[in-house]
Amino acid sequence: MLEYEALKRKLETQGLFNICKRPIPKFVNKVGVITSKEGAVVHDIEMTIASRNNLVEIKVFDARVQGDVASISLIAALKEAYQDNSLDVLIIGRGGGSFEDLFCFNDEELCNTIVKSPIPIISSVGHETDFTLCDFVCDKRAPTPTAAATYVTSITKEDLLNTVLNYEGKLKDLL
Repeated sequence: MLEYEALKRKLETQGLFNICKRPIPKFVNKVGVITSKEGAVVHDIEMTIASRNNLVEIKVFDARVQGDVASISLIAALKEAYQDNSLDVLIIGRGGGSFEDLFCFNDEELCNTIVKSPIPIISSVGHETDFTLCDFVCDKRAPTPTAAATYVTSITKEDLLNTVLNYEGKLKDLL
């Protein structure tokens, strides 16, 4: 905890928490997900997005999300995602765990890599009461991975269909 607090003060002093947060696009065509392909997070995000707007594509960038090499793995996955020009937004995260389990998301190099992202990023690490340094440097924090998936599908497939039908009716009235 002392290490976490010291790094938090350092990053805050460097201004990493005050960098202008980019808006998350309302209309998302493709979302990149930085997490373990083995975990439940991928399934939760896929199921949530599919149920809300199955037109949104998902691309998973596999990374370790716990352990000694996790921060290095997360950085590598982020850099790979940054090369994909088709992504509208990124979600980085994992499910819950102990403070120690989530500690890889408190890595200084990871935070610096996130700040340099060309793509807006949503942090979704742990559960509602969990906070990591990643949360402070991302463009948006979601309390859970499922909430992040809900956020990127704020415009549902039904919303899009209703909008198209509404404009179709208006066009017919004009003709």
